Amino acid sequence: MKKVPFKTAPQDYDQRILFPSNVFDLLRSDHECYVYQDIIEQLDTLDLEQQYSVKGQNAYHPKLILGILIYAYSHGVFSSRQIEIQCNENLAFMYISQLNCPNFRVISDFRKDNQDYFKNCFIQVVRIAMEAGLASLGHVSLDGSKFKADTSKHKAMSYKRLKEKEAELVKEIDELISKSKKTDEEEDAEYGDKSGYEISEELKFKETRLVKIKSAREALEKREQELNPGKKIDDKKQISFADKDSRIMGKKGDYDYRYNGQISVDSDHQIIVGEHLSKNANDKQEVEPALNEIKETTGNHPEKCSIDNGYFSGANLRTLSETEIDVYMATGKGEGEPLIDEEFDLEAKGKLHKRHFTYHSETDSFTCPVGHSLKLKSQKKDGTRTYKGEKTLCAACRYQSICCSSKKGEARSIETDNYEGLRQSMREKMSHEDSKEIYKKRKVIVEPVFGQIKNGGFSGFHLRGYEKASGEFSFVCAVHNVKKMVKAVFKGVVCLEGGKLVPNRI
Repeated sequence: MKKVPFKTAPQDYDQRILFPSNVFDLLRSDHECYVYQDIIEQLDTLDLEQQYSVKGQNAYHPKLILGILIYAYSHGVFSSRQIEIQCNENLAFMYISQLNCPNFRVISDFRKDNQDYFKNCFIQVVRIAMEAGLASLGHVSLDGSKFKADTSKHKAMSYKRLKEKEAELVKEIDELISKSKKTDEEEDAEYGDKSGYEISEELKFKETRLVKIKSAREALEKREQELNPGKKIDDKKQISFADKDSRIMGKKGDYDYRYNGQISVDSDHQIIVGEHLSKNANDKQEVEPALNEIKETTGNHPEKCSIDNGYFSGANLRTLSETEIDVYMATGKGEGEPLIDEEFDLEAKGKLHKRHFTYHSETDSFTCPVGHSLKLKSQKKDGTRTYKGEKTLCAACRYQSICCSSKKGEARSIETDNYEGLRQSMREKMSHEDSKEIYKKRKVIVEPVFGQIKNGGFSGFHLRGYEKASGEFSFVCAVHNVKKMVKAVFKGVVCLEGGKLVPNRI
């Protein structure tokens, strides 16, 4: 048989090297871990350092553990046990950890206990990126995406079931206590050689269970009172035992306990300049906190802002109207649909929506596509207004079949609020071609960022409770920015001078 000349192992593979060498010489000279370490060194951890005591054994420096977590998250490693393994086996991780290997519990506790610092870390990273010219706030896009909470639908219970189970446990505990008292009096006759210890164990279990059920019920009641003050709680409302702050979110049958992650992304290099975590399933109240976060992080508001139709609410429009931001917000499913179609097809399967009606603030009325007026008929205490057309005119209208949905033949009605003028102004603005072109840029600014985060492995939280999950989300956004900064270094957009990230002047 012909002998194939395969490569052999180096001579020193199974022998000791006579002279010592730096193990990191085995890494490429342009390995990314060196750039990561330079960026990590720019982060200020003084607030964390002051929390440590001089007593006891020396602790790992917080910047060391922070660096390990940043590098781990940027490479899709989220389990504290897996991070510990990587620090023992992966040469790049060894460089970041400086040949230290914190126990997985040290890593886990650091992540659980420092959510406030993670927010500070995000702000620091954004400011480093802005100083390096990677973000200018010229055009920022806002969007939200759902991330799974660290719980499941199987660790939850409805409000009705919580009340029923609580009542059952109270009854069972009372019976056990009564039985225990009787047992004390008749122990010999009742149990013989047994001690009655079995009852106390069962009682302890049920009391523990009752505390959890009661805590969950109270948390659900508090949550619903905040969302719907004074209203009766629907028995179908649910709450998770593992993470009481998370909410059921989803669409098209994909429902689970999640949080709504909101990010504001700069158009220059997809740097996240603002982030916050919301408990709301929709985005109708998210513009104000988003603008506050951008202001807190960068010190300014963006010049332009593009936002999708999910944010098209009166509250959001009012917030934006109080700023000098040049806003481009989708008013329908498309990018800036016209107020009224020039040739609306009567045979089309579509329907005349509110956007096809023109609002007149001077007369506080609407006009339909054929010029009929809808006047104010009623107004609720919460500001909701109902406008209605003339029954005879609607009945004779050629659009009646695709406009009026009343089975009783009633005239077309429109429900709105005090912000209809703002909606109308945005519809008018988004009907122009130049506005549509600016809005289209949103698709390449913010939407890819969520894809990058989720494709990088982060699809759900590893910490429970809103505060801890919020801190982890801040950290995830900070890591995304660090990855963008590292990429910019290798592309030559920025460079490191004296340990600082600066614009590349070449």
